[in-house]
Amino acid sequence: MIQHVNVKIFADPSRAQGAPRQGVVVSEQVLAAAPAVFQRWIRESVVEELLIDVADYRHVPAGPGVVLVGHEANYSLDNGASRLGLLYNRKAPIEAGAAENIAQALRAALAACRRLEEEPEFEGKLRFGRDIEIIINDRALAPNTDDAFASLEPAIESALQAVYGAVEFHLERLGAARERLRIAVHAPREQ
Repeated sequence: MIQHVNVKIFADPSRAQGAPRQGVVVSEQVLAAAPAVFQRWIRESVVEELLIDVADYRHVPAGPGVVLVGHEANYSLDNGASRLGLLYNRKAPIEAGAAENIAQALRAALAACRRLEEEPEFEGKLRFGRDIEIIINDRALAPNTDDAFASLEPAIESALQAVYGAVEFHLERLGAARERLRIAVHAPREQ
């Protein structure tokens, strides 16, 4: 059963208003403000999961950024591959099917993105786009192969419909066989 689902929703620097258009500059400004924002999230219990601590990895180039560590899940402003985004990492199992677990991760990530966009520290600097990546964090259950991708595709499509409605998406398997199964989710821009 697919349990450990990660969802990354990428920031879109072109949608930030009043901020420099260079993605690197915007990423640095956002990451610099993230520890204080995440500490406030812990104090105010802004998400359903129990939040514990903040880990600052800004010193790692193209790395994990700033991580909000929780008991059931981690949230992070992740800068992996030098591409800023909100990464939701579900750690604790949920007794549901693959589609429900993927939908839960999508909903949690989207809610965190909306909240981050509304934080005063990120006003005009952080906007999330339509680019999404779903990562299955279990190589034994879901190796990064065409067969595993094909078997999970209906569950991913079902989760996307549950969260977004009748929007059409194109799914694409990413990465090499030795990596975790990663699926890029592309939606038409005009929707």
